[in-house]
Amino acid sequence: MAFMADLFVPDSRRSFDGEAVAAGPLADRLRPRTLEEVVGQDHLTGPDGTIGRMVAAGRLSSLILWGPPGTGKTTIARLLADAVGMRFEAVSAVFSGVADLKKVFAAAAEYRHLGRTTLLFVDEIHRFNRAQQDGFLPYVENGTITLVGATTENPSFALNAALLSRAQVLILKRLDEAALEQLLHRAEMLEHRELPLTSEARAALINSADGDGRFLLNQAETLFAVDIEAALDPEALAALLHRRMAVYDKDRDGHYNLISALHKSLRGSDPQAALYWLARMLTAGEEPLYVLRRITRFASEDIGLADPQALVQCLAAKDAYEFLGSPEGELAIVQACLYCATAPKSNAAYVAQKAAWKAAQDTGSLAPPANILNAPTKLMKDIGYGKDYAYDHDVEGGFSGANYWPDGMKPARFYKPVERGFEARISERLAYWDKKRREG
Repeated sequence: MAFMADLFVPDSRRSFDGEAVAAGPLADRLRPRTLEEVVGQDHLTGPDGTIGRMVAAGRLSSLILWGPPGTGKTTIARLLADAVGMRFEAVSAVFSGVADLKKVFAAAAEYRHLGRTTLLFVDEIHRFNRAQQDGFLPYVENGTITLVGATTENPSFALNAALLSRAQVLILKRLDEAALEQLLHRAEMLEHRELPLTSEARAALINSADGDGRFLLNQAETLFAVDIEAALDPEALAALLHRRMAVYDKDRDGHYNLISALHKSLRGSDPQAALYWLARMLTAGEEPLYVLRRITRFASEDIGLADPQALVQCLAAKDAYEFLGSPEGELAIVQACLYCATAPKSNAAYVAQKAAWKAAQDTGSLAPPANILNAPTKLMKDIGYGKDYAYDHDVEGGFSGANYWPDGMKPARFYKPVERGFEARISERLAYWDKKRREG
């Protein structure tokens, strides 16, 4: 890689384009100074992006920046304030309380009287409770502050509806390979030397960042600080650095996104993708029995009687896992996952349940027909309980075709088997019985 040597001075404490900056962590020294320097978020910061258009107009509305860690949320907020000439104030929901916010609001009100508006950046805004989030509303409405909140959680679940109605949600993307490579190139320009890596190791370093630019630059800083004589290959790099753990909060968005991906892959009969999402969850520390419970639910919801063995496989996997524990028992979960992914699919039982539940709620307390009621006493017999009941086993073919529906309700068809797997045979059987009822 060639470098423009005339941009640098010996102490190397300069930004990537040559301007001197104070010493500090590499990620801070490389922090963009304009929105144009932000990488990986052109859909927002570019001329046609939402932020780009706001800056061009010189008017900024309240925003919620939603995206993974290390994608530039804090940087964008600070640069926004500079771009539109606003005073910048930052708080963290982790370290700030009501008293801190009151001080911020009071200071913002004073500056407003002096003709200067305040951009209040709230990092991890989802960590404020509902009442604290409501506390922002009057100050946003009267223009005391322009709120820019940052969150890694889905705003639909993490933030009040009232707050969301007053702010525009902008989604930051996970940094792709090209954006991460650009960060490494800037770091090398700043340090005036290349990273001591083979091309394969460089690719492995980028991959290990999992889309987090801050993590990547911290790893690069470690490599610059260590005395390395020969370029490292991927194995040597792995021995020197720790790989970033995948982002996965077991009670938050990552959890629900991955279990949804697993469920949809199973439904789509893609065992390879299903196995990948299963691995993503288990290697990130998800409770194995939680995953197996979801696969078991899938066996009834999306397979049902198309392959009744799917539910049996899942329950057998539960027994095997409880008997063996981790990691040996996880193979049984893999087996259940692959069985369900490759089984014929039917949601007929699931649809039938919903329809039957609705009919039960709509029809209230209709009584069963008298002919199918037990009559253990003389009085019950005298009023017609059990009269003319047809005992199916005494009928030729074991099918009487009797009526089992309550008076005042027409027979309904909740369960409609598909023409796949074992349900194809069930469909033939139901068609035969329907014909017998019509003939009877």
